[in-house]
Amino acid sequence: MATQSVALPTRSAPASAGIVLPAFTLWWREIVRFYRQRARVVGVIASPLLFWLVIGSGFGTSFRSGDAPGQSHYLDYFYPGALIMIVLFTSIFTMMSVIEDRKEGFLLSVMVAPVPRSAIVLGKVLGGTTLSAVQGLIFLAFAPFVGVHLGILDFLLVTLIVFLVAFALTALGFAIAWPMDSTAAFHAIINLFLIPLWLLSGALFPLSGASGWLRFLMEINPLTYGVEALRSVLYPQSPAVTSLTVSMMALVLFTLVMFALCFFMVNRRTTRPAA
Repeated sequence: MATQSVALPTRSAPASAGIVLPAFTLWWREIVRFYRQRARVVGVIASPLLFWLVIGSGFGTSFRSGDAPGQSHYLDYFYPGALIMIVLFTSIFTMMSVIEDRKEGFLLSVMVAPVPRSAIVLGKVLGGTTLSAVQGLIFLAFAPFVGVHLGILDFLLVTLIVFLVAFALTALGFAIAWPMDSTAAFHAIINLFLIPLWLLSGALFPLSGASGWLRFLMEINPLTYGVEALRSVLYPQSPAVTSLTVSMMALVLFTLVMFALCFFMVNRRTTRPAA
């Protein structure tokens, strides 16, 4: 007697939602979340602005690294560093949302969804990059007060530099925040590592006048090239430690390395102890 085989229904794997739509959704969520917290918006700009005015006015003309534009008054010299400071603070602290999303369970729901992890990285990092770049470009409204008048090409170049710095720092903040469960630990890393990264970037004092060991640390600091690139565009007549081309190449390399680090952190296998 012939037997008939009955095909059992098989459960098909969930179809992936792709990269663009999930990344766009996460990007938009970062924008909405940030601008709903008005205190953070004001604080991100007001703190560096106050820092720039107080420190710059305090040093005044007692700090002179030359007679070229951007070197005769400390307010002029410190202006690119204050702009980078805004980008740094916004980029890093925006990525605290990674820790908050993990505590709220949102991150787990995203990771179990049919969404590639590359979309998580892209959406979160682009969201923080957009916020920090916009905040930094808003600070350009004070450029005329330090004698800086940008043409269209110069403005586009400044925008590119700010975007690269913002993208690299946001990716770095994402990589730091990803394995953490505590915002207190995140703040400790910021104070221990990222603030010195900004202090040794040439934002407060020029690289040319630093001592030997300090100059070495500043030369291997990737944020130094962001400050130098920005200063080269804002004050083209002032002597630059590195050329604009070298600074831009270093920024692109820094951005690629940080983005690759994000993918490594997200895709690596970790074993957490049971609660």
